[in-house]
This record gives sequence, structure tokens and C-alpha cells, in this order.
Amino acid sequence: MNIQSAINRAVFAPRDERMLVAVEVKRRKRKRVPFLPTGGKGDYMTYICLSVTNKRPAQLLITKVKQFGGSAPFTRRSQWAVEQLRQVNGINPNKDCPEFDLVFDNAFDQWVASSAPEKCIFIQIMYHACQTYWEGKEGVPGSPAGDQQKGQRVQGSPGGQGSPGAQVGQIGGPVAQARRKSTVGPRPHHTEFVNCQSKLTGDACKMNLVLYRCKVFFNRMKKVMVSNQSRSQTGAGPRAGPSGQRPPGGSMGSVVQRASQALQERGERLGRAEDKTVDLMHKAQQFADTAHKLALKYSN
Repeated sequence: MNIQSAINRAVFAPRDERMLVAVEVKRRKRKRVPFLPTGGKGDYMTYICLSVTNKRPAQLLITKVKQFGGSAPFTRRSQWAVEQLRQVNGINPNKDCPEFDLVFDNAFDQWVASSAPEKCIFIQIMYHACQTYWEGKEGVPGSPAGDQQKGQRVQGSPGGQGSPGAQVGQIGGPVAQARRKSTVGPRPHHTEFVNCQSKLTGDACKMNLVLYRCKVFFNRMKKVMVSNQSRSQTGAGPRAGPSGQRPPGGSMGSVVQRASQALQERGERLGRAEDKTVDLMHKAQQFADTAHKLALKYSN
């Protein structure tokens, strides 16, 4: 069972929630409290998780989970609703990087993910989850956005008459209109994604998600191989086999490294191809506009 399944089973399943994605993070600027002793590195691990409730209407939540001392139990430390998430900052819109910021109504956190691909997966899934959540929220009766749309439909009915209830509200004058405005309430703000790569927030991004998952897998394999190799060197040192050959650990690590490098190069080529496609689309549009203008000129 991987770490995300363990977090989902320990933290979210008992609360009738379903985790969508989690990323291991560390603070870029560690917060220091003067009257508390500062622990050493590796005392705990922090995860930022995105989850959704199973009950209707569904709620989208961002949760900070910690694992102390490398033990199995996970602890839920902080949780925010997506309405409190004002901004997601990807830091660099031109290349993959592990840094990102989360800006809430009452908090501002600067994080570094364990790897750039894991951060890209997290932002990509969060972006599309937020889009789906807000699109569903627009049409839910009883929500501020849904009530606002309903009021607009009543006022914009044919002939300017509307329903009898709307006519009564108009007769009531400014007092009734103010009462309706207070019932509707302000429209909730949507989460803003800034400095994020277009391949993370675009429509054609399923292939990018597969590539990032492959990169994460190869990075984890590489870490495991490096840790196993360091343990063997620390213990008894590399031993030769019966025929005087060394164990295949180093060759396996090089294979994983070459595969990871090839996958990264393929991702870069796909990114360049995507940029060229967008450029060709713009040029085709300009050509179509020019042809249309010429046709109009010579038709007259």
C-alpha cells in the first residue's frame, strides 16, 4: 500500500471523505517559535492533501497532514475549504519546479514539494477539481451563485413582467430589493492560479499527467536504489560474486537513470510540439483573417 492510500484510509475514510491527491512538502522558510525547541530534520513529514466529501452537496477541502517520527499513524493538523483558498502560485510558468505557494484567507504558506513532477500532479489535479467544483456550484439552488443566477433569470423574463412574486418585490420598493440582495449575498470568489504552466491548466493535459506519474515512479525507484546501495556500502562494502563480478545494483541504477532521462527528454519534446501547435494555430487564424479581408475588398 502506497503512502496516499495509507493517508486516505487513516485520515479521510473515517470522516466520510475521499482523497484526490497528496504531495509531500517542506517549508521554504521554516517558522520558528521562540519558546518551543526546534527539532532536527526528519522528525516529521508533512503532506498537503486535496479531498472531497462523499455527502451531497460535495465540499472540496485542503488538509495538512503530518506523520511524526516516521511512524504509521497520520495526524490531521489544519483544514481549509476551497472557498478559503484565494490563490495558488506555481512560482515559475516556464519550467517544472518543486516550489509553490498557497494563499488562504487567514494563512500564507510557502512550500517545496519532494520533486517537481509531484508538485505538477498536485496543481494539475487541484486546478481541474476546482473548476469542476465551481461549475457545479453555479447551478446549485441555495448557494449564493445559484441564487444570483435565479434572480437574474426572474428579472430578465420576456416583456419585463417576470413572475407574480417578482412583481410583488418590485412593488415593495427599495426595502424589498435590499432584502432580496441580503438574501442572495455576495458571489464567492474563485481560486486564482498564477505562474502555473499552461500544460497544467489547459484542456489537453491527460498525457502530461501520465508523464508526470512516470517521472514520480522513476524518481522513487532511483531513491530506493540509491538508499539500498548506500546501505550496502556502509555495511560490508561491495562484495564480488563467485566469478569476480560486482552485484548488478549499480547497473540497475544506471538503467533507471537513463530511463528517467529519456522520459524527461520526451516530455520536453512534447512541450515544444505543443508550443509549435499553438503557434501554427495563431498563424492559420491570421491567414484566414487576411484572406477574408481580401475577399471583401475585391468583392466590392
